[in-house]
Parts: sequence; C-alpha cells; structure tokens
Amino acid sequence: MALEDLGYSKTLEDYRQQHNLGAFEVGRVAQEHKDRYVVVTDAKTLDGELIGNLRYTATSRNDLPVVGDWVAISEYDEGKGLIHAVLPRFSVLERQAIGKYGEAQLIASNVDYGLIIQSVNRDFNINRLERYLTLCYASKIKPIIVVTKTDLTDVQKVNVLLDEINNRIKNVSIVAVSNKTQMGMDDLKKLIYKGKTYCLLGSSGVGKSSLINSLSGAYLMKTGSISERIDRGKHVTTHRELISLINGAILIDNPGMREVGITDASGGLESTFEKIYELTQHCKFSDCTHTTEQGCAVISAIEKGEIEESFFENYLKMEREKEHFESTVAEKRKKDKDFGKMIKQYKKSKNSNRN
Repeated sequence: MALEDLGYSKTLEDYRQQHNLGAFEVGRVAQEHKDRYVVVTDAKTLDGELIGNLRYTATSRNDLPVVGDWVAISEYDEGKGLIHAVLPRFSVLERQAIGKYGEAQLIASNVDYGLIIQSVNRDFNINRLERYLTLCYASKIKPIIVVTKTDLTDVQKVNVLLDEINNRIKNVSIVAVSNKTQMGMDDLKKLIYKGKTYCLLGSSGVGKSSLINSLSGAYLMKTGSISERIDRGKHVTTHRELISLINGAILIDNPGMREVGITDASGGLESTFEKIYELTQHCKFSDCTHTTEQGCAVISAIEKGEIEESFFENYLKMEREKEHFESTVAEKRKKDKDFGKMIKQYKKSKNSNRN
C-alpha cells in the first residue's frame, strides 16, 4: 500500500527531509500496546519500539506516539523496528484523563473526521453528543453524527430523535443507519473519502465494530450480541486500531468511552454552543453570569423558548470543566516552575560551597 493511501502528505515528506530523517522508513502507527507499536509502512508491517533518546527526552505522554501518528522507523530485525521520531501532527484528539485532573489523554492523531456514534436505544444522549462535538471542534476535526441500530425501533421514533438532534445541533451531517438491514449505509459511505482518516467515537455497545464491517464490506471486527436485560451491545474493542477500507479511507477504531471529560477545549465550546456565545454579546452587562441578571440575553432566550434550558445547562457544566482543567494546569505549571527554581538554587548553593 502506498504511503499516500494511508494519508501521507508532501508537508510530512518535506519535514522528513529538512530534519535529516530521509535515511529512515516512514510508517503510520496502527496500534499501540503500552510501549510497543504496530507500524504500517508502504511495504510491510513492523513491531516497533522507541529508541532510548526518544523515550527519555519526552517531557510528557504527548511526545510519544499514538495511533494515527507518522513516525520515522528503521528495521533492525525481521518484522521489528526502532522508532526514531514522531512527525508533526495536524490534529490531536484528546479528552480529560480519567482520575487525573489537569492531564489530557490523547485518543488519536492526524484525524480528519470524527464519526460520533450513538444508538437509538438506551445509549442516546444529546448532552453526550455535544461533548463529542466539543472534542472534535477543539481538535479542528469535522464531526459526523451517526445514529445506529435503527432496526431496533420504528421509523417514527427515529425521526423524533433526528428532530431532537437537529433542534440542538446545527451544520453537522447526520446519518441514521442499521448495520443489520444496511439502511442508510449508502448515505454514510458518500461521506467516507479516500485518503481521509476517520475516528470512531462513542460508548461501548453502540455498534462501532458492526459499522466497520459494514463500511469495509468484510468481517474485520468481532461484534458483540445485544444483552436483552440492559438493551445494550456488549463491549468488544479493547484497543485503538487503524483500519484501511476498500475505498482508500482510514478508520481508527476506538474503545467505548465511559467518560468524555473536557480539556481546555479552545474553540470547541464556542463552536458547539455558538448560539449562546452570540447571545452573550447582547447582554446588558459585560460581566453577566447569565443566571439572575436583568437584561441578560441568554435568560431572555430561554424564557422565550428560543434555546432549551437543558442546552444552556450542558454549556454551563462543560464551561466549568474547562475552567477547572485550565486552573489545574496553571497550578501544576507554577509548582513545576517553583520546583525548577529550587533545584537551580540548590545547585548554585552547592557550587558556592565548593568554591
């Protein structure tokens, strides 16, 4: 497979040559397993590991490869390679790391589109949809909403759900599909372009693996049965994986996410809640909190039914998460800076005593 079919660009090739990486092969990270990586090149698939310098000079997890990354790699044994460098990313999809405030977890890199998957059964939650949208917008990734398992209900209920989405979310492609009957699959395939990378986003059991099988036209992924007791599919995917489709597009399968925490979300919230940000420009007071003030354009819009109260409440919740993340990051940076000063002072004092 040619590198261009995996999404390789002239910009990446220019960077490779300018940084003296031309002696190495180029490959894309297809899987990540702790400190080991499956890397696909134009001719082979390598089991890759990091060179020591790359590992020990990394200032954070963000400096290490993730699924979707382009890397410079050399083969040192049959089927085994050493990763020497990570090439620049044009997009990074991330979320708040679970249980680690102020830390971001990278989901995937170099993604063009985010396929946000929700099923018509118990998984459907429009607040969660807006969280995924914010992640995509903050990462400069174009979102596509895919409503799955339409065969589990009637057409009327599907239309009600689609209307609910359209009332809250604007300017985003929405497709309703059934992996079982293949209804809507042709419409979705029209949005899957050669050479573009798509990342599947959604909870466990929404039909992501079945969707991959439908899009690829082959049985690539194991699928779980529906649990009648909880009306939910069984979780199947356990790791992120890059998959090439027949039409030349690339999919990144992603384990179901129970939590979709917001990081700094620069530009993400503004795009997801554009209507609210527009209204705030018309508030009477510049420091309006949009809760009790007279002359608040947001409160007025809610009272008139122009925006849903639940829409605004979801915005407030995610804005608080963003502020908390940013304050935690700032606090950590201050601690690191203070610690660095202490180390410098210690070294300076030690050298003075020696003299």
